[in-house]
Amino acid sequence: MPSRVPASRARRRRAAALAERRPPAGGTVTSRYGPQFGPDITFLGVERCSLDDPASHAGADIVIVGAPFDGGTSHRPGARFGPQAIRMTDYLPHDGARPSLALRTDGLRDLRVLDAGDVEMPPGDILASLAALEAAVEKIARSGAVPVILGGDHSIAFPDAKGVANVLGHGRISMIHFDAHADTGDIEFGSLWGHGQPMRRLIESGALRGDRFLQIGLRGYWPPPETLDWMAERAMRSYEMTEITHRGLRECLTEAFAIAVDECDGVFLSVDIDVCDPGHAPGTGTPEPGGLTARQLLDSVRRVCLELPVVGIDVVEVSPPYDHADITAALANRVVLEALSAIARRRRDARDGTAWNPLLPLLAERPDRAAGPPDRPDLPDR
Repeated sequence: MPSRVPASRARRRRAAALAERRPPAGGTVTSRYGPQFGPDITFLGVERCSLDDPASHAGADIVIVGAPFDGGTSHRPGARFGPQAIRMTDYLPHDGARPSLALRTDGLRDLRVLDAGDVEMPPGDILASLAALEAAVEKIARSGAVPVILGGDHSIAFPDAKGVANVLGHGRISMIHFDAHADTGDIEFGSLWGHGQPMRRLIESGALRGDRFLQIGLRGYWPPPETLDWMAERAMRSYEMTEITHRGLRECLTEAFAIAVDECDGVFLSVDIDVCDPGHAPGTGTPEPGGLTARQLLDSVRRVCLELPVVGIDVVEVSPPYDHADITAALANRVVLEALSAIARRRRDARDGTAWNPLLPLLAERPDRAAGPPDRPDLPDR
């Protein structure tokens, strides 16, 4: 009988073989992929641009790009339809303007926000898809704009964060990661690539440091102990929901923020919509009960973008086929808007030497109308 190879050695050999199939550096960028997954619309009506035409996005503050890919999904598919849903789910006109009541900014107009359409990500070819997205994100970052990527499953976090790190320097950006799951799996379904593994691949690649990796909202029954051991060895900091509940979300975020800016030049924000309880975000691939509320997520995203130097954002795992009444898509749309509104506020405060006051009443800075309407000499007396 042939001798049996120890399981640990076989696993290492398999990993080494798979490692040779990592997404290649660079890749081609097909801008404005088109209507394969729905109408070629922009995010709430902002202007279009093309990544193939540098002049079209020169001077942009934010460039939005869609990543319509769910080939890394392990359970419920459908996230390839996420970018379209995030762009369009709103009850207000798609007029390229959204004044924020809370922050007194208009993230779509105070910033120059453009939409480059979807990256071509061939269904069934995860290696080519991730390489194309990395090239697109890197191109946006090199132009000086902040890339905002609409997913897509969470496998896209690898090219998203690595594309930014390729520009700002490997090991120079930290990660604030909202998720129910750690996404630090090793080999799943015989592959290194999938939506449960991007954070491990980022750390292994050297693009991001394990000790500057902050995870918020973990809960449930995955990953297994050996994966948690790997995370601990890399000095990752993961805030599980029980700790958040007992210490308070505000305190946990404040602690995470201090770590994120230590020895790093920027922060990448990755939001998996399943960080929220399924009652607030049912349309996702791997729902896990007991998560954040929609209000907590929006407040947290606002704080991240107000207080930290955010250099990239992705919002992932919106699966419209499993959504109900557009609840999840609407929340993801507002996550993007909250981030843009807060970035606009941060830049305004830096420019004007002001500071946003969350306790200021909504109408406090507006003219006092208590005495009645102003005189209108242009109207005849009655």
